[in-house]
Amino acid sequence: MNESDARQRTVVVHTAGTTSEAMVIRALLESAGIRSPGSVSTDPFPLRETPEGTHGVEVVVLESEAKAAEKIIAEYHRSAKELRDDAASE
Repeated sequence: MNESDARQRTVVVHTAGTTSEAMVIRALLESAGIRSPGSVSTDPFPLRETPEGTHGVEVVVLESEAKAAEKIIAEYHRSAKELRDDAASE
């Protein structure tokens, strides 16, 4: 992260329903070169889900990368929906 990145605000681009969904989305963003703070976990069991009744997991990016991140997340959701629809029609 360079100095101008360090001064930039971060924004929430998605609130994932589960920790594992947040991990998948962060990995997609990272593969596109978009850093998502919180994407590096030191938790030895990173797939542990949040307890019932808690809020989702926020995925944040630098404000300058928000639009690109939102496009990637939207494509991920479109692809997941198509896969569910295909599986349901079989």
